Amino acid sequence: MQSAEAVLDILRERGRRNLPCNELYRQMFNPQLYLLAHGRIYSNKGAMTPGASGETADGMSLEKIGRIIDALRHERFRFQPVKRVFIPKKNGKRRPLGLPPWRDKLVGEVMRLLLEAYFEPSFSDHSHGFRPRRGCHTALSEVARAWTGTTWFIEGDIAKCFDSLDHEVMLDILGERIHDNRFLRLVRNMLRAGYLEDWTWNATLSGAPQGGVLSPILSNIYLHKMDDFVERVLIPENTRGQLRARNPEYRRVEAAIQRARGRGDRAELRALRKRQHSLPSQDMSDPGYRRLRYVRYADDTLLGFAGPKAEAEEIKQRLARLLREDLKLELSQEKTLITHARTGRARFLGYEISVQRNDRRAERKRGSRRKRRSTNGTVALHVPKEVIKAKCAPYLARGKPARQPSMYRLDDYTIVNIYGARYRGIVNYYLLAGDVFRLNRLHWVMQSSLLCSLADKHRSTMSQAARKYKATIDTPAGPRKCLQVSISRPPSRKPLVAQFGGIPHKRHKVAVLTDRDPVQRLAPRRELTRRLLAGTCELCGQTAKTQVHQIRRLADLDRLGQTQPDWAVLMAKKRRKTLMVCPPCHEGIHDGHETAVHEHRWRARCG
Repeated sequence: MQSAEAVLDILRERGRRNLPCNELYRQMFNPQLYLLAHGRIYSNKGAMTPGASGETADGMSLEKIGRIIDALRHERFRFQPVKRVFIPKKNGKRRPLGLPPWRDKLVGEVMRLLLEAYFEPSFSDHSHGFRPRRGCHTALSEVARAWTGTTWFIEGDIAKCFDSLDHEVMLDILGERIHDNRFLRLVRNMLRAGYLEDWTWNATLSGAPQGGVLSPILSNIYLHKMDDFVERVLIPENTRGQLRARNPEYRRVEAAIQRARGRGDRAELRALRKRQHSLPSQDMSDPGYRRLRYVRYADDTLLGFAGPKAEAEEIKQRLARLLREDLKLELSQEKTLITHARTGRARFLGYEISVQRNDRRAERKRGSRRKRRSTNGTVALHVPKEVIKAKCAPYLARGKPARQPSMYRLDDYTIVNIYGARYRGIVNYYLLAGDVFRLNRLHWVMQSSLLCSLADKHRSTMSQAARKYKATIDTPAGPRKCLQVSISRPPSRKPLVAQFGGIPHKRHKVAVLTDRDPVQRLAPRRELTRRLLAGTCELCGQTAKTQVHQIRRLADLDRLGQTQPDWAVLMAKKRRKTLMVCPPCHEGIHDGHETAVHEHRWRARCG
């Protein structure tokens, strides 16, 4: 039996060489892939969220993997309907979210591993969503680095993309390269499993369930058709010319400068140079020069075009026609906009994007005697004012920083840790912006709210709280002040430290994520998999067929009170959410019969 890494390497090589795949379904019989999939998704927040059947990651075992493989081998496996819930959106609407049962999540993750290994090498370099070693920052960095000289931004947003994916189109796209009818039937079964809403079954005539592990890779495969059309058709048709033609007016001023320099007329020379700095050196409306650039993250697309607005409108219409006729999708009319790059700002992935113009800022190029207006034409990323206002709102009352009484039951370490995690997440995401310093407002609001909450909890003042928790830490930009709480532990272990602040508000020109490695290797086998294969009950020590007892989070153990059972004490000591136990011990844990667990342990030790 081949290892999971070997199977995925073979698929990756076939995908790189664009060879058809004929035996993908047979790879679903390999238990190594299920162990790899389990190690990847067992720690997700949704692993302990029950679906329609109530099944979760708790109780996972090698026997369960064997039953799944047996059902697949005889083509008896059927995806169950997902449980539909709704989560709020920023605009007040609600987004449907599908919660599949754990068994379907595991099989879906195996299918995702196979599909990603096969299709990933052929995906476009302009696609950044749901891909290894790519993300929002790599997409934004590509725009900031390579889109110099853009005149128009074409913002594209597909209306209800995940809900509108046509099943027949999806299966046709997969069938172009996957010549395995059993695997295609399995995908069809997943797409048409339906959903339960208020315990009523509803058919899914289109779309992939949001929340399913297989939906992101299927959407990338589906929208690759759009990426291919833009790269093969739109970009070549709208890209021509090496450089823009020289601006005739600029050349006339250059000639006048030479004549004034020959006459020695310094006053005229200063006036001409001032006139020269107000003119572009190139003809911005040169009909022989066009550039079209493209980037996509999931269903959000952005095109940058250097040319007239009429041609930008035509590009937008052709893209909408492709989506409507070939992919059965529609562009959202309210979110698909054409924005002038210099006078307006496009919205993409939570940033505002514009093209800079500053005739006063001139820099001397190395090795040259001439100064160049290097800022002109470059792309700038901005933090939207609405984002700062929205992020500050939860910590304000009547326009002033306010305390958070709901946190008073928590200890100081947890309070600072919560504030610090929220603040770091926002700041680290917007570090690519040139005006990241605008987040100083957020820092002041959150820090004041934190100090106010700590002072009110301990019946002190904000100044006393600041003196108690203030600290100075070293950063790449030098020492920075922050608020810090430490919890000492035994000498062999480092103390627990929670921090708020201390992040320099300086722009990062490069993305936090790096581009994908084309020969990326999988991580070594997880410790959980090794413990499961060992077959030893960690509670009674008996060598037997073990199951995984899993809880949602370690904090749940505190709810058991002071007299915690042995299994909870062991999990707290190991600092693990999982415990390998034999079936009798697992049954005793869930029944709450500590006596039965002790009796089984005594019998196991006595032989």
